[in-house]
Amino acid sequence: MQFKAKYFLLSIVIFFTATNNLLAHATVMDIEQMSTTDTLLLFLQLGFQHIIPLGLDHILFIIALFIINPKFKDILIQATAFTIAHTITLGLSMFQIIKAPTAIVEVIIAISILYVAIENIFSSKVKPSRIAVVFVFGLIHGLGFAAVLSDIGLPQNKFISSLLMFNVGVEFGQIAVIAALYFTLIKWVRNAWFYKSRIVIPLSIIIGLVSIYWIFERI
Repeated sequence: MQFKAKYFLLSIVIFFTATNNLLAHATVMDIEQMSTTDTLLLFLQLGFQHIIPLGLDHILFIIALFIINPKFKDILIQATAFTIAHTITLGLSMFQIIKAPTAIVEVIIAISILYVAIENIFSSKVKPSRIAVVFVFGLIHGLGFAAVLSDIGLPQNKFISSLLMFNVGVEFGQIAVIAALYFTLIKWVRNAWFYKSRIVIPLSIIIGLVSIYWIFERI
């Protein structure tokens, strides 16, 4: 069963990251002229690829959220808060209700990664306040997702469906990151006495250092 799950995950990742026909098709034809199926697959793939392999900052944020306490309940609560938040700002941005400078958004995204990494080092459980923090940072990450979609553009004749499929692709990407980390590492050491000291803290330090680099680079 575990082998089948890992095989399925690998197949999904390969499909979304290696299939470029739709992307190439979109560069030579107006997306509005594409079939509904091709358009939806295009935005599903774009959403996934914005996480894997293009969204290293989002990947590190997801890992930082996941490693502190890899219990299903904690993962579900944090993931739900993050998903609701980024869906809100992604939708509002694409409907041009709100707009934020991309440069500022990218800096705040890096700060959000640093914050979670630091909290992982000094905390051993998911605090109620963390859910609120994840929600707030999810709003910022949604603005980052919107910047990508704004560069691509959404077809007016399939605006809502394309937006939804991009968001679904993002969720698939996040799930793939969590599943990959779980099957390759967390599953085997989550109950070990050294999990906090040798897994959570070193990973959080690395993530924190990378985020500090990004903060200065993006400023």
